[in-house]
Amino acid sequence: MLGIVPGAEALRQAEEQELDLVKISPNAVPPVCKIMDYRKYCFDQKKREKEAKKNQRVVELKEIRMSPGIDTNDLNTKVKNAQKFLSDGNRVKVSVRFRGREMAHTNIGEKLLKDFAAACAEIANMEKNPKLDGRFMTMFLSPKNNK
Repeated sequence: MLGIVPGAEALRQAEEQELDLVKISPNAVPPVCKIMDYRKYCFDQKKREKEAKKNQRVVELKEIRMSPGIDTNDLNTKVKNAQKFLSDGNRVKVSVRFRGREMAHTNIGEKLLKDFAAACAEIANMEKNPKLDGRFMTMFLSPKNNK
């Protein structure tokens, strides 16, 4: 902390120390400057960003499709797959496709999706309730945070 110093004096002090004079807040009155090695600062900044990117995990969206006439064993297989996806930390989109006359019985699809969510309730939260979009009824499940 040098206090208020004229610009030429601050620049001379930076050159004496073989460092750079960097404006931290140029719009302030008077402008705030700092004497530092700017190249080292940029290098450290890039290193921190790279480290943060390495620790970051991208959450994928996995989709499971069914039809309203699915049998119990097939449904159990789909539930196991969904539980595996959820335990890996991914979100799951569960959809039921209606074809032809099945559109008249959308309540069967809604019940199927609610049963599916109940089977995954231990490790997942229902993010979005079942909703009919055209010929597909979709529901989103996200993993519970067990931290």
